[in-house]
Amino acid sequence: MADFQLVDPQGWEWDLQSIYSAYMNYFQLHSVPWYDRTWGYLFANLEAFLSFGWPAIVVTDASTGRAHIVTRMTSIGAFIKMIKTRFGESLPVVENMLHITPFETHNRHLRTVSDSTSYKKIHSTLPAATLAAQKVHVRSGEPKWVRDLWRRKDKTFLAIDFEWSERNASRCLEWGYAAVRCGHLDAMGVWPPVPEKNYRKGHFIVADYVDKVHNKHCPTFPWEYAFGESQVIPKAKLGEIVQATISSLASPDSETVPNQLVLVAHGIGGGLERLADLKVKLPNNILIIDTATFERQLFAKGKRGAMIDTHTNKPRAPGTTLSLRKTLYSLNADLGCAWHCSGNDAFGTLLALQLLLQPENTPIPVVRTKRSATHSPTPGFTINPNIGAGYRTLPSRSLSRAGITTPRPGTGDSEDLETHAQGLTQLGSGRPQSPKRGARPLHPPSSFAGGGAASVVTNDATRAGIQGGPATGGRVSKRTSFGPLDVLRLGGFRLSRG
Repeated sequence: MADFQLVDPQGWEWDLQSIYSAYMNYFQLHSVPWYDRTWGYLFANLEAFLSFGWPAIVVTDASTGRAHIVTRMTSIGAFIKMIKTRFGESLPVVENMLHITPFETHNRHLRTVSDSTSYKKIHSTLPAATLAAQKVHVRSGEPKWVRDLWRRKDKTFLAIDFEWSERNASRCLEWGYAAVRCGHLDAMGVWPPVPEKNYRKGHFIVADYVDKVHNKHCPTFPWEYAFGESQVIPKAKLGEIVQATISSLASPDSETVPNQLVLVAHGIGGGLERLADLKVKLPNNILIIDTATFERQLFAKGKRGAMIDTHTNKPRAPGTTLSLRKTLYSLNADLGCAWHCSGNDAFGTLLALQLLLQPENTPIPVVRTKRSATHSPTPGFTINPNIGAGYRTLPSRSLSRAGITTPRPGTGDSEDLETHAQGLTQLGSGRPQSPKRGARPLHPPSSFAGGGAASVVTNDATRAGIQGGPATGGRVSKRTSFGPLDVLRLGGFRLSRG
């Protein structure tokens, strides 16, 4: 067993134990007195059958996910030839042998199984192989596997989201999470979970960077958490808090059994990198769901219905990935809160997963924002009214009469902030806020008729946004002439007459 080589699993398709079982069934059906034949000792028990010395590998079946000890048809042929050569009798290739389609594509360890000891050793590796395959199936977003986790009602789903600096990815600006303990809720007779009541949630802002580090291309909104109170913490404590949160929900690590905790994120790659930066240890047996990948798989398999990109008025292209906000909007769950706030993103990610898995009887939370968030009202996808999650008509607000052109939406999560005004000054910074890449600026003051003045109002707590008005606690940071319009709403901007 110590010496082995690597082989391509292609062609290794026959369960070893089922070969022995199939021959015993053949002897019974055809009244073959195998026990009186000279070669009959080879079928006296499984260990005698294995004495032939079967080359074998461990793979999991692509359809069932179960692990098997398998061999090749050429090895079965060699066994039949051996009986013909040594005993002068011919055995057929019998039916009812269990055929396996290997899920694995990488090389596998080749072992020779010749007795019960070697068989037990290789058999003991089957649970680990099953777990490894399950992790891959779930991570790749295969609907069957993700749905099975939810239907069992015994897992804890933890959605996480980080916001970090564009200039230095190791600088975590915020961390948010939302968790639902399905086993606990099911034991209490609560199902499906009610997001507003049954999600454990939290939002942590790193004091060392808040209001000091600002992202240019994808601004964050740390003060716009809509589902509770934010906690401001020093950066030295962030890793400890994240580790404690995960540890409080996870079961012990194991090489054979999946963890009770399932990690969820919309675009998991960056989150895993931040966990590594913070030296947060995840159990090796944890399952990971990427809601962006899961939704894309559902769409590819026709489970989401027909979808139209409202920016191009063309059907959604295969293989495209929706941002978190577009995913929620397509599920009739446009929460209306500020995105790129890690607490809101984590809550929205867990809600999106639940709606993708069990849309019926799942109430949509009512968001009570503390401030009005700067975000675009146009996510960009509609759905066929007869298929999928329902029909949503996107608002089409034309401001052409006022002489205002709105920016074109971008792609990815950065499209959630689609409206920027050119030359607006951040509160206290004295620096102009850059418009989003690809956005068309507001028309210059000269393009407006009339000479009225308007106030661009900002909020102290959200220096990167244009929020509310003087009545909501904002203050005037810059005045400029726009025209005779009393009030204009453009994305998240409010322009009020001065």
